[in-house]
Amino acid sequence: MRRALVIKATAGQDDPERCNQAFTVAAAAVASGVDVSLWLTGEASWFAVPGRAEGFSLPHAAPLADLLAAVLAAGRITVCTQCAARRELTEADLIAGVRIAGAPTFVEEITRDGAQALVY
Repeated sequence: MRRALVIKATAGQDDPERCNQAFTVAAAAVASGVDVSLWLTGEASWFAVPGRAEGFSLPHAAPLADLLAAVLAAGRITVCTQCAARRELTEADLIAGVRIAGAPTFVEEITRDGAQALVY
C-alpha cells in the first residue's frame, strides 16, 4: 500500500517559517513519490490565488511558488471551505487544479489506511 501524507498549512504571511515548512515538506514528499494532499487553511488560503505565492519571500528558503507548483503537479491542493468563504474566494479565484472542500473530506483523507497527517 502506498503511504499518503496529508499536510495542513494553517499559516501564511503571518508566520512565514511555519508556512514555508508545510510547503517544503509537501514538495519533498511529492519528490519522494509519496501521495500528497496539501490543505491550505487560514492565511495560507491566499496562496491558492494566482500570483500570491510569488509575493512570499523567506531567506534561505525555496520560492513558495516553486513548491506550490511541485505539489500541484503531482499531488492535490485543497482550500478549506470556511476559510475560502471568509476570504470571499471561489474556485474561479484559485489556481487551476486547486479545489475547495470541507472538514468531511479532510477527515476522510486523514483516516484512510496508510495516511499520515501533519499540521503546520
